Amino acid sequence: MLFIRGTGLGGLLLALGLSTANAHSWVEQLTVIAPNGTFVGATGYPRGNVQRTASGFSDTDMTYLIPPNGRANQSEILPTDKMCKDSQQLYQQTEGNPRLQASAGAAIALRFQENGHVTLPGTQPGKPPNRGTVYVYGTTEPKADEKLLDVHRVWNRDGTGGDRRGVLLSEQNFDDGRCYQINSGNISEHRQAEFPHVADQTMGADLWCQQDIALPANAPSGKPYTLYWVWDWPTAPGVTDTLPNGKQEIYTTCIDVDVVDNAATHTHVKAGTADYVEDQPLDRASIPSQFAEIMGFHPAVGGESSQPVPSPSSTAPASASSQPACATSEPASKTTFLTIYKTVYPSSTPV
Repeated sequence: MLFIRGTGLGGLLLALGLSTANAHSWVEQLTVIAPNGTFVGATGYPRGNVQRTASGFSDTDMTYLIPPNGRANQSEILPTDKMCKDSQQLYQQTEGNPRLQASAGAAIALRFQENGHVTLPGTQPGKPPNRGTVYVYGTTEPKADEKLLDVHRVWNRDGTGGDRRGVLLSEQNFDDGRCYQINSGNISEHRQAEFPHVADQTMGADLWCQQDIALPANAPSGKPYTLYWVWDWPTAPGVTDTLPNGKQEIYTTCIDVDVVDNAATHTHVKAGTADYVEDQPLDRASIPSQFAEIMGFHPAVGGESSQPVPSPSSTAPASASSQPACATSEPASKTTFLTIYKTVYPSSTPV
């Protein structure tokens, strides 16, 4: 049982804990990862970020759904669907929510809440066992009206996909193998025992999910590097009578990172130099399997990688509804069911 001392933290934890599988997820914050796997330096935030503690906060302040609610064909993605939420289409940060600062080649953790999607899988039938797949794309040439279909599943690791403006930096399971929301479900209770942490002002009693990436080793200093986080969370066809064709459900977060010359707290991670510290506090620890993967892959802005790229597994992890997930997160399995009508539209550059 969790005991909370002090009304300030207790009230915050109560507010942070009122999430269910009906809530949705976005990148809450970013942190640089040191070569020992520990978070270091100041936290960064997405474009247009609104803190959950802000007065009048609603999930809709930060969630961006594609296709939008109300579209007749819920499995249809249109060529006009934008990558970013209206409040995230330009380079803009809200007060008190600065960009992350990191050096080229730095390892970075993108952190998000699972909101019951991992620990209460039975609430939404037809969802993929890995709880969806999360992708991170990177570019030095973002567009203000970037289209989802110009980037998602088009940009690749080599930087040769689509218009070649960007690269696929990471593809992982939404479920990182550790994260949980505090609830009475079997998965949550198993993970609370397996991966305990001290409740804090950031996560409350929950343990957030994360996706660990490496910035390109040759990302130019002195300008932002843009990240597009895409959570592909489809419903399979034929699972329910109301969705005979299934349902596409994609959420995105758009982020800029200020690339700076090597600072004291921003270590340029190089292949072979990692020394992950086991048993470190999970509040500030990267995911060992993801960290090991990015230590062997440092993409270049132009698309040429300086290290071999691991091949994703074609097999999905075991269903979260049948057994608690273990500590190790397997490479992501692709889980998209798309009806795509694709054309190319001219776009402008953010200012």
